[in-house]
Amino acid sequence: MVKAFQERRDYVVERLKQIPRVKLAEPQGAFYVLPDMSQFFGHGVQVRGYGPVPDADALCMYLIHQAHVALVPGDAFGAPNCIRISYAASMATLKEALDRVVRALDPQHFVHSS
Repeated sequence: MVKAFQERRDYVVERLKQIPRVKLAEPQGAFYVLPDMSQFFGHGVQVRGYGPVPDADALCMYLIHQAHVALVPGDAFGAPNCIRISYAASMATLKEALDRVVRALDPQHFVHSS
């Protein structure tokens, strides 16, 4: 089982590293990652056809509505610029979920205004 979790962690980390503007420290243990997603929310950030995305809570709500993937805002874990992604799921589920998240985070969906 340890090997399966390592493979899932490595897969999730590699997929997240491929998303422009996502910052990620290598996870140390546990079964989740906390990528810094702050480039996808904040004052003046909006998603076309969805609305403003002022914080990680709003980004998680956008992702559940758009990508149908449930994620947890990082502020509950002392990381307000992050979201928590668990890799305690099957590899097939992780692949589908990350495909959806990648599509939802496509830069063409986001508008940054001052």
